Amino acid sequence: MKKSLTYLFLLCTLFLLQCKSKNSGKQHKIAVVVSTLNNPWFVFLAETAAAKAKSLGYEAKIFDSQNNTALESDHFENIIVSGFDAILFNSTDANGSVANVLKAKRAGVPVFCMDREINSPDAATSQILSDSYSGAVSIAKYFTQQLNKKGNYVEILGIVGDNNTWARSKGFHSVVDNYPDLKMVAQQSADFDRNKALEVMESILQAHSNIDAVFCGNDGMASGAYQALVSAGKANKVKVYGFDGAEDVITSIGENKIAATGMQFPKVMAETAAIFADEYVKGKRDFPKKIPVAVELVNAKNINDYIAYGKK
Repeated sequence: MKKSLTYLFLLCTLFLLQCKSKNSGKQHKIAVVVSTLNNPWFVFLAETAAAKAKSLGYEAKIFDSQNNTALESDHFENIIVSGFDAILFNSTDANGSVANVLKAKRAGVPVFCMDREINSPDAATSQILSDSYSGAVSIAKYFTQQLNKKGNYVEILGIVGDNNTWARSKGFHSVVDNYPDLKMVAQQSADFDRNKALEVMESILQAHSNIDAVFCGNDGMASGAYQALVSAGKANKVKVYGFDGAEDVITSIGENKIAATGMQFPKVMAETAAIFADEYVKGKRDFPKKIPVAVELVNAKNINDYIAYGKK
């Protein structure tokens, strides 16, 4: 009887060791969830994050939330039940996305936010974010210089539920509002969307034909606004300012079409998030809750130092 029990114990031990060996050979998976792939900047962010995860030995899959919090929620459900080890996350809504991140946290899946902040101090394992406020301050200083501290301008906002929208707007106004001869004649949201910005700008021009500048919350909207100005025959009279460092706007600055943008560094944010996820899987638990990434002013004077989404 004793020999039988010993034999049975050895069989169980061998079985468990075999299972452990099989599990240890399993490839880990990282999910990349982005707000939209209908914007080249977010495509770059997502693909860079996925590429870095793959280079670290992970299977990586990109999920497009299409700026829809409900679809984002579905993605999180699928990611959790599919056994992903970590989520590299670009949220659809600063408040609305918190529940999804908390759901992942309860399931033991760490979330590392890229570029877009969520309004929770501890839901995400870490948030790697552009310093949008300071970047907009830099743009605003250049804006006031270019306009000689006077004139009429329009502001086109991004998604109202995104903290970047308001960080950029507040940073911009912290400078511009100090000059009473700079007058904002219209402020409207275009949801960070190029086509919507074109339509918004066309509508604004019907009511306010005498404007000198447009500040846009991202480069997609800056391109849309510029196209509307071209159609109205005002592109040479109205200065357009963006925010992102997207390829088409970098090209446009070089061609003296767009006045300036704020260069974000999506590669830094995406790769940092992927590295953090890898460290988490390997056992690290102590991560900074928030990491600001500097934004740099790009204009005609320094355009040769930059390429799309970064420095040369």
